[in-house]
Amino acid sequence: MKYLIVGLGNIGTEYAETRHNAGFKVVDYLAQDAGVSFKTERYGDVAEIKVKGRTLILLKPSTYMNLSGKAVNYWLQKEKIKVDHLFVVVDDIAIPFGSIRIRKKGSDGGHNGLKNINALIETSEYSRLRFGVGSEFNKGGQIDYVLGEWSKEDEIALPKILKHCCGAIKSLPMIGVDRAMNEFNATALHLK
Repeated sequence: MKYLIVGLGNIGTEYAETRHNAGFKVVDYLAQDAGVSFKTERYGDVAEIKVKGRTLILLKPSTYMNLSGKAVNYWLQKEKIKVDHLFVVVDDIAIPFGSIRIRKKGSDGGHNGLKNINALIETSEYSRLRFGVGSEFNKGGQIDYVLGEWSKEDEIALPKILKHCCGAIKSLPMIGVDRAMNEFNATALHLK
């Protein structure tokens, strides 16, 4: 049984440590935790991990955030993975830093990466993990905020949040989205 786990982000060193690359950070953590490396393939960097007999294909699209659907559509077809085995990890300013929200489906919430995926795979009926990056910005400062780097305090807390996300993703094939939502949708992790 195969699953496509997509972490959304932007390629390039100038984006590497930005909040908008939370999706990349999560799949990087999954790969590192499993001791595997990414290989550059068509439309992205790809790695494969095994979790109790299930294959999780990790994808970091190289198409830039706003064109993520091209990579997602290609890898779903290439690996013959159904949309109900697609799981997208995305940053979300509507969720406080330290919290995650797993959902079975939903709108793009104004996120251009999700908007493009929805358009190209022609559905929004796929699971996603929204990684809270908070909203510590003044009116009109949203773009600078998500493209800004993590604060020092955030960097200290990130490993705990990434471990929590990793546990949630690895549990999905075994317990399903509904139970994962109950177990892992934290109001806020105790980060201190």
